[in-house]
Amino acid sequence: MNAPEQWRLPDVQAIADRRNVYINRVGVKALVHPLRIAAAGGEAVPTVATVDMTVGLPPEVKGTHMSRFVEVLQQCDEAINPPAFARLLERMLQRLDAESGMIEMRFPYFIRKRAPVSGVESLLDYRVMLRGEQTPAGPAFTTRVSAPATSLCPCSKEISEYGAHNQRSEISITVQCAEPLAIEELAGLAEQEASCEVYGLLKRPDEKYVTERAYDNPKFVEDLVRDIALRLDADPRVLAYTVEAENFESIHNHSAYALVERVK
Repeated sequence: MNAPEQWRLPDVQAIADRRNVYINRVGVKALVHPLRIAAAGGEAVPTVATVDMTVGLPPEVKGTHMSRFVEVLQQCDEAINPPAFARLLERMLQRLDAESGMIEMRFPYFIRKRAPVSGVESLLDYRVMLRGEQTPAGPAFTTRVSAPATSLCPCSKEISEYGAHNQRSEISITVQCAEPLAIEELAGLAEQEASCEVYGLLKRPDEKYVTERAYDNPKFVEDLVRDIALRLDADPRVLAYTVEAENFESIHNHSAYALVERVK
């Protein structure tokens, strides 16, 4: 039986390249694909991820096989947790015959929360990034969780006869760990160190609670990142981290921003 016609076409990527230039990363970017993420409780949470997949290309090889990245991702049928992500990275390297490579996934992740007084349940969305990279120094895996929160200005509270200005904040925690930290744990850490956390749905008693909670717990953007940094310093699972906070100011036409990063 004759081979399909497309199998007899020339493989231009396999032609030797004589320019002697190593390419650090080549592959596909912004590939949108459905995935399931393993939650802290063990269930699989569906989401849609934007995925970048790249490998290093030796100087003598003209091109990589772009379709193989898509094949590897579409053959992934397990919920993504740290071991599954490591296996996916290894399969990509094997399929592309590469010694180095990187996979980055960015996706919304929903956590079910209960309002603080009424107990009404709602979903809140968080932005998550997972990155796995194989380098000559070995594999490295990074997780970033961005959580919405409320911050209330200590200065405004101190100088005002009544009230204080507050704003919605976005707190991002990026970690490299010796042991996995769940998305829910990183999101909770960001929320616990804010003036108050936010919720998808609140009743009037809940609104009263979050307003007063923020007023009793004022924090500058500097306070947010410092308090989270201290928590991460004390966690032996964390090898390196970056903490960022951006306050979308309510009385200024700009944001307040702070960042702390450390390799422990």
